[in-house]
Amino acid sequence: MLTFLDESGDTGRKTDKGSSAYFLVSLIIFLDNDEALACDQRIELLRTELNLPANYEFHFSRNSKRVKEAFLEAVNRYNFSIVTVAINKDPKKLYGEGFKVKSSFYKYACQMVLTNALPYLDHATLVIDKSGSTTFQSELKKYIKSHTNLKEDKITKVKTEESHKNNLLQLTDYCVSIGNRKLQKKSDAKSYYKFISTKELSWHEWPK
Repeated sequence: MLTFLDESGDTGRKTDKGSSAYFLVSLIIFLDNDEALACDQRIELLRTELNLPANYEFHFSRNSKRVKEAFLEAVNRYNFSIVTVAINKDPKKLYGEGFKVKSSFYKYACQMVLTNALPYLDHATLVIDKSGSTTFQSELKKYIKSHTNLKEDKITKVKTEESHKNNLLQLTDYCVSIGNRKLQKKSDAKSYYKFISTKELSWHEWPK
């Protein structure tokens, strides 16, 4: 079992000065490793079909409408599920000292989405975008291992990879970004969400 984690929005609390209103984390779950490989290869082929460079990164916020639709049509046939946690950063709803520290906020959000996904996981490998310092990545791995019941073999391996080198992390970026647009009721959200709506396994907005 392969899983991939990515986020949308930011952990800043100053929503009145440019920080995002929400911070989302999504986990993509492939129950079958061969299915994950097939999806990975399909994304690789798409670059050739669209006459894009071999090292082109599919990134929702930077891609054109044409590329977005081609990407979503290409991956739609593959079997994967999406678990998402959306955190409302409204200061009237979200409070606590831990949320004032960006690294703690991020780690807690990851723990939330993984806790919601645990019932569906079994000996999973978790892949996270390799961002931030080496120290933070090490701390994040330790935090996840200590907060997600590894003793039950739900998650047996945690590793970080660079998103521009991992097609399935790029898929996760697409899914979490579309979730964010849906939450904010963007005008184009429905046209993209239709591609992934049936793959949504869990959606949790917090706090209410």
